[in-house]
Amino acid sequence: MQPFTHLDAKAAPLDIANLDTDQIIPKQFLKTVEREGLGKGLFYDLRFDGDGKPKTDFVLNDPRYAGAGVLIAGDNFGCGSSREHAAWALMDFGLRCVIAPSFADIFYNNCFQNGLLPVALPEADVRALMAEAKGGNHVFSVDLAAQTVSAPSGKVFAFVIDPGRKEKLLKGLDAIGETLQAAQAIDVFEARRALAQPWMERA
Repeated sequence: MQPFTHLDAKAAPLDIANLDTDQIIPKQFLKTVEREGLGKGLFYDLRFDGDGKPKTDFVLNDPRYAGAGVLIAGDNFGCGSSREHAAWALMDFGLRCVIAPSFADIFYNNCFQNGLLPVALPEADVRALMAEAKGGNHVFSVDLAAQTVSAPSGKVFAFVIDPGRKEKLLKGLDAIGETLQAAQAIDVFEARRALAQPWMERA
């Protein structure tokens, strides 16, 4: 998993509350277990019309936000089903951080397993950031070590994050990577068990 330390990137304001995972990545894009290529389906029904043409009024189709790495969203982001593809699609599109007043629990957990940083801030702070993102300067800084989001105006917003999750993101460790850190201890345990309980090793 790619570590998350510090990000300087454009921020796109998506002022929609209760964006569920079916809106983030519709069901027709769930046929694959590959993480690459899902970006094309991100917010598909919001980004494209019935003929597959980009909607000019959708923020991620606006040239000013091309290459955005931060998404500033509404309350209860990622609600609905538990599909991990939602986090994959956001990452594949190039987004590394989502800022919102709140997140659905399962989506929030999936973010940390995939290197996507979800930042929960008070509604007033999110509104202030969203207003700046709609301005002329869209580049924001997100510092995980310092737990801060810096807006173009120079205003700094502090956020809270679980220390364990923070450490794993900084090191780029998902659940498998975290387990592999204890590989030597696991090998020693298995060797000792093989000596003490050899019948456990028989097929």
